[in-house]
Formats: sequence, C-alpha cells, structure tokens
Amino acid sequence: MPPSDDAVDLLALLDELRVIAGNGLEYADDPYDRERYERLDELVDEYYGRTLDLPAPEVRERLAGELGHVTPKLGATGAVIDDEGRLLTMQRPVGEWCLPGGHADPGEAPEETVVREVREETGLDVRPVELVDAYELPPGSGYDPHGAVTLLYRCERVGGDLELSHEGLDLRWQEVDAVDDWYTDHERYARDALAAADG
Repeated sequence: MPPSDDAVDLLALLDELRVIAGNGLEYADDPYDRERYERLDELVDEYYGRTLDLPAPEVRERLAGELGHVTPKLGATGAVIDDEGRLLTMQRPVGEWCLPGGHADPGEAPEETVVREVREETGLDVRPVELVDAYELPPGSGYDPHGAVTLLYRCERVGGDLELSHEGLDLRWQEVDAVDDWYTDHERYARDALAAADG
C-alpha cells in the first residue's frame, strides 16, 4: 500500500534525520555527540518502522548497509527510441508503464547501470548516446523510503531481442500520448528524452 501524503512528508523528515545521524556518527569524535547521534539513529529506525509498518530491527538491518557519508541512492533510466519515435516501455507488476532502469550497483558507472538495467528488463543491448538530465526522487516517491537521484540516458539499440524479465508484465514500443498510466515521473522522462532527440 503506498504511503499517505502525511506519511510521505514524515518519510522526508526521517530521511533527513537519518542522513544527519549517519554523517554525525561518521565524523563525531566526542563520545557524548556519538551517543546523541546513536539515539537519533534509533528514533529514525523506530519511526520508519511505524510509518511503513515494519519492525524496527528490520528497518535497522535495511539501513545498516549505509557506510561512510550518507548520500542519495543513484539510479539510471534508459529512453530507447525507435525509428517511428516510439519509446520502449515496460509494464510494472502493478500495471503502470515505465522506462527501463534501476539503481546502480557498487563500483558501477551510471552508463554501465543503464546498459545493464535495459538488458535485464528488456533483453536489448543498448549504447547510451546522451545524458538527458538528472532528476531528484524524494523519499517515498515510489521506490523506497530513501531519497534518490536518477540519470536519464537516451540510448540506441545495438542488439538483442525483446525479452520480458520477471520484473514486468509486458514490453511495448509506445508513443508517449498512447500510454494511459505512467509510473511516477516517467512521462516527464519520456518527453524530455524525445525533446532531446529532436534538438
């Protein structure tokens, strides 16, 4: 169940407090300061859990992988456009349509991320030809409670065959206006990619 508007606002607050606590624990030398940041970290876990209906220990486990300076998650999205100006779209399990993409793996350049994600989700091999833009995804915007940034690449197909992954219900080449239900900001991404291709 998606969080309510009030929950999304609380997630934004919790995300900022999590960053403050994480960075404070990374840099604090004073034991009293460390104690305060640890307490702040505990409160974040507790209230994430209450907001998302997850046990606090599970929240702590999910956030425990944050090492060093806490920054937003990074992802890459691919806009693959055919000769007729249609975009390759994937239908998500909940029915909404999106451009292929996902989070970067550790040690992976964003261009590598978009190539991997498009291949995994669609079966196509692509080459990024242009970085269209970078977009902020606030906490609670559909992925998870973390803030994120996604980089949108316009890509050209260089091989492969369309093959649906377990992550989607359907793959389809579509014009932007023909898509009846876009996932979060993906219509904006699609229009921006088409404008970049025409420019």
